[in-house]
Amino acid sequence: MEEAGSTGYLFDMSADNGASETGTEARQVYTELAGMLRGSRAAGTPQPGEMSDEVRNWLAERRLLGPECHGVSSPERALRELLGEQRAWLRSAVEAMGRNLRAVDDVLDLLPEFRGSGHESVEVEFIEDRDRLRRRLDEFEPVGRREVLCMRTTFPGPEVLEVSLGHDRRLLAQGTEMRMLATVGATRGPGVAAYLDALREAGARVRVAAALPLYLHVVDRTVALMPAGDDPLGGDGDVLLRSSRIALCFAQVFEHEWDVARPYPGGAGRTGRAAGPRPADEYTEQEREILALLATGTKDESIARRLGCSERTLRRMMTRITEKLEVGSRFAAGARAARLGLID
Repeated sequence: MEEAGSTGYLFDMSADNGASETGTEARQVYTELAGMLRGSRAAGTPQPGEMSDEVRNWLAERRLLGPECHGVSSPERALRELLGEQRAWLRSAVEAMGRNLRAVDDVLDLLPEFRGSGHESVEVEFIEDRDRLRRRLDEFEPVGRREVLCMRTTFPGPEVLEVSLGHDRRLLAQGTEMRMLATVGATRGPGVAAYLDALREAGARVRVAAALPLYLHVVDRTVALMPAGDDPLGGDGDVLLRSSRIALCFAQVFEHEWDVARPYPGGAGRTGRAAGPRPADEYTEQEREILALLATGTKDESIARRLGCSERTLRRMMTRITEKLEVGSRFAAGARAARLGLID
């Protein structure tokens, strides 16, 4: 990983021994030097070459002495120099961070998906406490988690949703793809609309269906979670299954329901926006460029390279585009984009 030039501090902040005494002496010397500039030099005012190394370094690090310790700068000029250097360092750090994040995404794309062969043991765990359940889920690939599939026939109360939202936002910020599928009735619960809107704003994809077969949670298609009894909110406890084959089966159930579900209207739907694809002016230049490249048959790898992002990031953007167009495939997205005038 790249480093953006040391720690980002312009001078060493770790040396405490004697720092206070040096600072006091340096301030006094600077006051005398500044007096020279105003023509009121005091007798015995030291020249830069006559100062102790500690005092000279203290003043130079704060840009109160010019390059090579020649010339005295005003506090205003020194502050401008410090801010300029810090701004340049921050810009470099942001660029390095962007390159490092793209590198991480590229490496994650190369990780092979797990494919079991032969017999596979199934780890089954019964958990009664939801807090313990959340901690248990966090133990499974806490850094490399790539996908979370959620099917909800009901939701807990607003207080629980608020806690869940903080956890979900952290996952999304780490680059996890999250899809939430809920029944229309469940979205009418107290606090649910605000929760789903916030989830979608954070990057999750949300759809709704008239009915769903079960309450389900699938992590990375290797871990499946469902209620142990009739209470979907875990009043009878939850069963956690760690098995790629079982989790893949439940993921297929989710995918089937997802394909026939419709996008969650969110706040726009509740304020009366007509159903249907978003108008042309709601698509960004980047989204239009992606649609144009898809229409010409450009491969994902080439599109990602042109946009300067990873294929994983590109897939998330394309999913968002298909949701805005309210279509289920890339081919249908191209056809609808052409009808809306999004591509030439």
